[in-house]
Amino acid sequence: MDFYDVATTQRAMRRLKQDPVTDEVLWKILNTAIMAPSGGNAQPWNFLVVRDDAKKRKIGEWYLDAWNRSYGPNRDAMLANAEMSKTYKSANHLANHLADVPVLIIATIKKGMPNISSTLGASIYPAVQNLMLAARAEGLGTTLTTLHKLHEGEVKELLGIPDDTETMALIPLGWPKGKFGIPSRLPVEKVVYWDSWGERRAK
Repeated sequence: MDFYDVATTQRAMRRLKQDPVTDEVLWKILNTAIMAPSGGNAQPWNFLVVRDDAKKRKIGEWYLDAWNRSYGPNRDAMLANAEMSKTYKSANHLANHLADVPVLIIATIKKGMPNISSTLGASIYPAVQNLMLAARAEGLGTTLTTLHKLHEGEVKELLGIPDDTETMALIPLGWPKGKFGIPSRLPVEKVVYWDSWGERRAK
C-alpha cells in the first residue's frame, strides 16, 4: 500500500475476528516496529506476543474490570452523546471480547536506562505506531490500549515480566470485522500554528 493510504486509514479497530494471524506476518510487523527511533538509540523495548488462551482470558478479565471501573459510571452519558456513542460501543465490545482476539501484543520498556527516565513514552510509542501502521498495511486491525495498567502487577506476574520493566501499551491485533477508512479529525489548519501560538494559515 501507498504510505499515505496506510497512514490516513489506520484507525482504531476494536471488533476483530478470531481468525489466526500467521507467524510470518507477525514477524514482519514486529520487525517494522523496532525500526522506530528511541532516545539515544537505546532501544529499551520488548514486545510480548500473547496467544495462549488461558492467559488472554485472564488479561481479558482484568481489562473488563478496568473498563467497568473507568467508564461504567459514565455509560449512559456517553451513549446519549451522538459523537461518543459509536466509540463507546466499539470500546465496550473490545472490553467484553478481548480474550477472543487472536493476538495481544504488550509493548514494554526497561526503566532506569540513561536518557529514558522522564520521557518513557518517547522511546516506545513511535515503535507502537510503526507496529500499528505495519498491521494496517497487512490488512490487520489494531488499537492502542492502556486499561490493563490498572492491573499492572497482576499482568506482569502472569507473563513473567521483570520488576524493572513497565508495560506501556496493549495492542489487540486481528483481522477486522469492519472497514478501514479515514477517521474523523479536526481540519489540519485548525490545529496547526505557524511561528507563534495562535497564528494560523489557510491551506
